[in-house]
Amino acid sequence: MTRSPVCAAVLAGTIAAYQRRHDAKGSRYHLSTRWIASESVTPRRLLTLTVLLCALGAVLVLVAVGRTWLVEVTPRPAPLSEIRTETTGGQLRPWLPASGWVALAGAGALLAIRGWPRRLVGALLATAGALLVAGAVASLAEPELSSGWPWATLAGGAAVAVAGVIAAARGHQWPSMGARYERSPAARRARRGDLAADPARSTSARPEELWDALDQGEDPTSR
Repeated sequence: MTRSPVCAAVLAGTIAAYQRRHDAKGSRYHLSTRWIASESVTPRRLLTLTVLLCALGAVLVLVAVGRTWLVEVTPRPAPLSEIRTETTGGQLRPWLPASGWVALAGAGALLAIRGWPRRLVGALLATAGALLVAGAVASLAEPELSSGWPWATLAGGAAVAVAGVIAAARGHQWPSMGARYERSPAARRARRGDLAADPARSTSARPEELWDALDQGEDPTSR
């Protein structure tokens, strides 16, 4: 009877320690799953990482499907030598090279377009990645499989699929190529209004502002 309070206290302390450790793990997992939405990952940086992930996955797939996956040996009576037939991944699964090229082209398209079309490209990339993963898994079940290149295709397809999902979810928020050098018409009108209100600022206009004026059909020397 005298030990029951001590045992209860020890048990309560153990349960509390377990709950604290479980909460800590849960918070770390929560933070790791929300890294895309964190402020440290800017849209431009996320675009770069997604394009690199997609391009590297596509290149890995294209390299892997060009290698030998299956080797079939057909014996013949002596003194004839046996016949060895090598089959590449592209010959075994013809859609794998095509999906790899689609993924590589999609990586470039993510840079060239913007807005909602980029999300459509992301959905296409996710589909291509799923086809690559399915083809690699089906090839791994082949009894005559004689290389590990299907595993490389599986990894590359997974990378393409992940890049496609990210682009489909966040692609419309990413900038396009040269967006940092673009200036909206509203910003240009506001800039011209500022110069008109303060003529002294026109004498210290930057070269790119002078070029903007020329693009608008204005004479920068008349400011």
